[in-house]
Amino acid sequence: MPVWLEAGVWGLVGGAALVLGALVAWFVRVPQRVVASIMAFGAGVLISALAFELVDEAERAGGLLPTVGGFLGGAVAYVAANLVLARRGARHRKRSGDQQPSEQDTAGSGAAIAIGALLDGVPESVVLGLTVLGGQGVGVGVLAAVFISNVPEGLSSAAGMKRAGRGAGYVFGVWSGIAVASGLAALVGSLILRDASAGTVAAITAVAAGAILAMLADTMIPEAFERAHLLTGLITALGFLTAFAIERA
Repeated sequence: MPVWLEAGVWGLVGGAALVLGALVAWFVRVPQRVVASIMAFGAGVLISALAFELVDEAERAGGLLPTVGGFLGGAVAYVAANLVLARRGARHRKRSGDQQPSEQDTAGSGAAIAIGALLDGVPESVVLGLTVLGGQGVGVGVLAAVFISNVPEGLSSAAGMKRAGRGAGYVFGVWSGIAVASGLAALVGSLILRDASAGTVAAITAVAAGAILAMLADTMIPEAFERAHLLTGLITALGFLTAFAIERA
């Protein structure tokens, strides 16, 4: 299988976890504290992948300056885009309670939430595509982290969408579209960067890592802490250790 196609397949697999989470939320009434606990675990998993699979590897391959510059750039770009979307009704797109606005409350919020969900998912998919470029297959640790964290993301967000009165067509249209976009992002990323220098790949990896960390702080951790409260730190630490064990194994 060509490397670019393999990257696309793994990006699609990672994105499909969002659809899986949405399916659970739509057909099963999951207690919000359980959703928050799963979200905290997923946040810990992603933080571990950022530390050991992305930023560390980027620095080793491309040096400190491209890594630092890329990481800060990714974080700033994500926060700037998120601020714009928040003003249009997408601030609480990962929340499972009554925080998400309906279309009647905020006109255009449906489109803003969909774009925000895409903004959250694309950096992870690009990273998955980059892990394939070495010719040794997908980075198992990154794939596990993306899949494990995407399930609670889709679950929590879809629960909030349902509470806001959005229909099944909207909910599953959004997550199915993002799953496909995730595959395309991984595919296109691997095609564009397959002949790029180590420094360039390191910088792009760092950009994605910075965006992912900003996303965690802005969208996942608030949902986790509001419901899980003082257990959030412990559950997040367990997620971190799980991803670390997967990476080392």
